[in-house]
Amino acid sequence: MEKYDTGLESIEELVCVKCGVPLAPLPVTLSYMNSSFPVELPGCPRCGNVYIPEELAIGRMLHVEKNLEDK
Repeated sequence: MEKYDTGLESIEELVCVKCGVPLAPLPVTLSYMNSSFPVELPGCPRCGNVYIPEELAIGRMLHVEKNLEDK
């Protein structure tokens, strides 16, 4: 499973707003246009909400979306 660099020194500084617990690496599957990508991202071990850093969302993920749309 590919791990993405969140740009943070440690994800331990991130806390779930809903549950108040520290985030931990979680396996997740990102999907777009019938394509799925298994990745590991910081998420809440209690509720399962996942943190997607802005750099990832507007950087690499946007690039992948545009490539999929061009096909």
